[in-house]
Amino acid sequence: MESHLVTAFLRLVQVFSRAVSATTFARLLVVMVGWVLTPGEHAVTAALVEMCVPGVLHHEAFHRVFSRARWSADELGRLIVRLFAACYPEDEAIGVALDDTVTPGKGPDVYGLSSHVDAVRSTRRHRAFCFGLCFVVLAVVVKVPFSNRAWALPVLFRLYISKSVCQKMGFAYRKKTELAREMLALFATWFPGRRIEASLDCAYANATVAKDLPKNVVLFSRMRPDAVLTSPDVPVGGRGRPRKYGERLPTPEQRARDKSYPWDTDRMRLYGREQTVRFKTLRACWRRAFGDRLLSIVLVEVPTGKVNLQVFFSTDATLSADPKRAARAILPRYARRWSIEQAFRDLKQHLGFGDSSARLPNAVRRTNPFVGLTFTVLVLWFAEYAVDAAKVPFRPWYRHKRNLSFEDILRTARAVLRPTAPFLVEACQNHNLHQSRPPNVRTLPGSSASPAKACYVRPP
Repeated sequence: MESHLVTAFLRLVQVFSRAVSATTFARLLVVMVGWVLTPGEHAVTAALVEMCVPGVLHHEAFHRVFSRARWSADELGRLIVRLFAACYPEDEAIGVALDDTVTPGKGPDVYGLSSHVDAVRSTRRHRAFCFGLCFVVLAVVVKVPFSNRAWALPVLFRLYISKSVCQKMGFAYRKKTELAREMLALFATWFPGRRIEASLDCAYANATVAKDLPKNVVLFSRMRPDAVLTSPDVPVGGRGRPRKYGERLPTPEQRARDKSYPWDTDRMRLYGREQTVRFKTLRACWRRAFGDRLLSIVLVEVPTGKVNLQVFFSTDATLSADPKRAARAILPRYARRWSIEQAFRDLKQHLGFGDSSARLPNAVRRTNPFVGLTFTVLVLWFAEYAVDAAKVPFRPWYRHKRNLSFEDILRTARAVLRPTAPFLVEACQNHNLHQSRPPNVRTLPGSSASPAKACYVRPP
């Protein structure tokens, strides 16, 4: 057993003990390790089986951790993000990505269960629906030493409940965009003096998200090619009611066809590969979404496919002073939004995000966020301590692999944490997990690791 890796993992997870009681932390730790060790479909009971809990402790005590215990997933997310945000220099912006994902599910009396549009299976002509739960997720985007792509580490979660279910239950309906804005505002309060760069899907580029957004939050997203743009200069004087907005400008697709504005060309690294980009830049106001706020806009020519123009923007109007600087700033920041899609894939396929059959409101709201935070803990632990001990099988037919994946992280974590199951269950049984020190570190061989420091991650 690599005892120094076990100790490092326990010290990293120990940060959660500040937000929960000692007993709740002991049970959360048992479920977390058991969840990591579980192959196939995941559940709380499956995690307990992997930890050999049956016959030692009653399973209902672990279910009550999610349904009745007093703790907040937001507070756990705040604690873990402040742990690794120290690696960012004070003058560096913190990059975040925000999107929603649907987890299929069924069953009677499951809180929040309804039908949602499945964006993965939908096309422009056909909308596919999925019956299950929908979560809006905010993740911090970081660069890790074992991969050349950016990784999204989930830290905040909100359960979206459809309007029909809200009417049936008798409480107020909240749109996905309202949940997204709430999470962005909450995240901004954690870092009041830092610039936060949020990469959003075009569905979240609207007035609901932008309304009263904190000044330190800068949005990077995509707009429609036929968006109505206006000048930032409002005419003064004249007859009639004073104007609120400036003169109407050509739409992005009209500007793209205008030969008096030439295309610029530059080489950029987007989505993991170098490519030549033809673009135009401008500054304008998008009245419908952002009112009189000035935006930096980049028009990108798409040489292949049915869509020949993509339009990206940022709420930082200072980027458009230099066209190439604007494109180099906006396009890579929007492109890193794809990291949250990769995180959703890894969470669902390898860590059982959405597999839980929880039914009660608290359990539904907290089980999937707990899985997402487990993902974040595993990536941070692997990046800081376990890269050299990675368990990567030899595949002679797959020799071109250069980067490690989450599957490699999970394989390494299972090999390291499996021998700790008896110690953690014994500690949980004896209630000797205290907030002042990591659980049962003294019983593990080679437990001399130093306390967890800022993890080895950096902004992409």
